[in-house]
Amino acid sequence: MISNRPGLLSGLAAFISWGLVPLYWRQIRDVPALQILAHRAIWSLVLVAILLTAFRQWREVVQTPTALAITALRGLLVSANWLIFIWAVNAGHIVDTSMGYFINPLVSMVFGVFLFREKLAGRQWMAVALAVVGVLVAGLETSRGFPWVAVGLALTFACYGALKKVARINPMPGLFLETACMVPVAVIYLGSLPHPVKLSPLLSHTSLYLIGGGIITAFPLLWFAHAARQLRLSTISFIQFLAPTLTFSIGVFVFHEAFSSTRLLAFGFIWAGVVLFTADAIWRARDFSQPVAME
Repeated sequence: MISNRPGLLSGLAAFISWGLVPLYWRQIRDVPALQILAHRAIWSLVLVAILLTAFRQWREVVQTPTALAITALRGLLVSANWLIFIWAVNAGHIVDTSMGYFINPLVSMVFGVFLFREKLAGRQWMAVALAVVGVLVAGLETSRGFPWVAVGLALTFACYGALKKVARINPMPGLFLETACMVPVAVIYLGSLPHPVKLSPLLSHTSLYLIGGGIITAFPLLWFAHAARQLRLSTISFIQFLAPTLTFSIGVFVFHEAFSSTRLLAFGFIWAGVVLFTADAIWRARDFSQPVAME
C-alpha cells in the first residue's frame, strides 16, 4: 500500500499531463513550431516569475557564472527538445515521440556510466541493448527512415538531465533561469517575422493556447519536483512510463498514425528493455524507503 498519497498524486499528475500534451499542441497545429516554442518560453517565464514571487524564492535565482553558463546550456537543450516534440506532434509523428521517451531512461543510464562513472549491472546493459536493437529495427523501415525524432528527444532530454547533476538548482529558480536564457532569442525571433501569429486582444482560440503553453510547461515540472521528493525510486521508475504509453495510445488510436509490423517489432524490443529496466529498478529499491533525491 502506498503511504505517501500526495506524492503519488503529484507524480501521476505530472506524467499524465506529459502524456496527454499532444492533444494540446494539435489544437494549434497551424502555428509554426518555432513560433509555438517562442511563445512557450515567454509565457513560461511569466508564470514562473509569478510563482517565484508567491513562494519567495527569488534569492535562489542568483547563481555563480559557472552555474549560469550550465543553465544556459540546459535552456538550449530543453528548447531543442521542446521544438522537436512540438514539430513531431503537429507533423503526425506522435508515436515517434513516445519511442523517444521510452528509451530516454536507458540513454540516461548510459550517460551515467560514461559521464559520472556509475556502474550498470548485466540486466541494465541488456535493457540498453534491447532498446538499441529497437531503434535499429525502426531504422530499417525505409518508408520512414531513421527514427531521428525519437533519438533526438531521448538525447536532448538525457543531456539536459545530466547537466542537472552538474549544476544543482531547485526546480522553480532553475526553470526561470532556463527560460530567461531563451526569452531574448524568442522575442528577437518573433519581432523579426514578417507575419507572426499575433495575440488577439479578445483572446482568440490561438491566443489562449499560446498563453496556456506556459501553464502546461511549468506545473507538470513542479508536480514532478514534489513527487520526486516524496516517492521511492521504484515508484518513480514505474510511473514515468505513463507518459509515453499515453502518447503512444493517442498517436495510434486517436490520430490513427501508421503502425506497421516493423514498427511493432521495434517497439517490442524497446518495451522489453523498459520492462527489464523497471523490474531491475524495483528489485534494487525494494529495501529502501528513502525518497528520490532531487538533482
